[in-house]
Amino acid sequence: MKRILLFILCLVLTATGSAYAQDVELDFKDATALTISGKVFQDTPNPYERMDFERFGGWTKKDVNLLEMSSGVIVSFKTDSPSIWVKPEFKNLSGSLNSGRSDRGFDLYIKKDGEWLWAGICAYRNTIDTENGKERALVKNMDNSVKECLLYLPTASKVLSLQIGVEKGCMLEKAAAPFRHKICLHGSSFMHGISTVRSGQTVPAFLSRKTGLQFCSLGVSGDCRMQPQFAAALAQSDVEAFVFDAFSNGNDESVKANLFNFIETIQAAKPGVPMIFMRTIWRETRNFDRKADEAEAKKIAMADKLMKEAVKKYKDVYYIPSNATSELHDTTADGVHPGAWGYYLWAESVRKPILRILRKYGIK
Repeated sequence: MKRILLFILCLVLTATGSAYAQDVELDFKDATALTISGKVFQDTPNPYERMDFERFGGWTKKDVNLLEMSSGVIVSFKTDSPSIWVKPEFKNLSGSLNSGRSDRGFDLYIKKDGEWLWAGICAYRNTIDTENGKERALVKNMDNSVKECLLYLPTASKVLSLQIGVEKGCMLEKAAAPFRHKICLHGSSFMHGISTVRSGQTVPAFLSRKTGLQFCSLGVSGDCRMQPQFAAALAQSDVEAFVFDAFSNGNDESVKANLFNFIETIQAAKPGVPMIFMRTIWRETRNFDRKADEAEAKKIAMADKLMKEAVKKYKDVYYIPSNATSELHDTTADGVHPGAWGYYLWAESVRKPILRILRKYGIK
């Protein structure tokens, strides 16, 4: 009898949810008519990609694959609609083992009492044929007050087009840029947001909401080794400061081979722009795996040694510690990447040191 009642209850709840979708008429607006931010290179042929491949060259297939992903791209808008929807078209939907809500999902925040407060999420399955163009709700049953919204795009999928939906007759308008200044945060899968639960839980996202400064994500999973093609593109970027997670990928040899050339290439084009390098975090795989521990120790020792030289040799270069580990050493998702709580700890560990440096340059 209990099973029958539970089954009936599930049917009622499903019908209620479906009725909401069927009864509400929606108006959709292309996201390009709203405010897009969070990008190091703002004007790209595809507005949801993070690099202009026509303007800059030298990319490998891996580079292109990662930079086509929409991690860190933000759409901001204002609406008085009781519900907010999305209707995307994808070039690719990530099939990774990491969180589908982050890899293939849209993450919504709404400003309340001057603070960004999480509001809703929707995720897509990794089958383009059935998912492209599907309307999904981010949040429902709100009041009709005007709300300032911040929508994070998926971390590991490739968006071709995006429409934002509101209930018919409600307003949907561009919002002012949500964050001030423009700071490039270039790094590994850590900055890309791998193993976050939602796309708004990356280090750049946490830092932006906490400080009000625009930390633009150029995280490239497994592919940040200070390669010449990245240095050449970043040297032409329109940013006021750089923060680098440059020592998480690669090894001691790649750090030694690339670091000084990377700094000099960017500084030659952007003198006086601060370059803040973060020391990489402790990877929990080191706890018992002796081989992993040895490789990480060698890489970090090389980075420490060369950065000690760099901060003396080059003006406007800084080296700060970072931490994504709790006292229990239990914030990791897979031994390498932090989970959402670990990423928050990382952002908090570097927030004040970064702000102190940026204030020297009038960035506040």
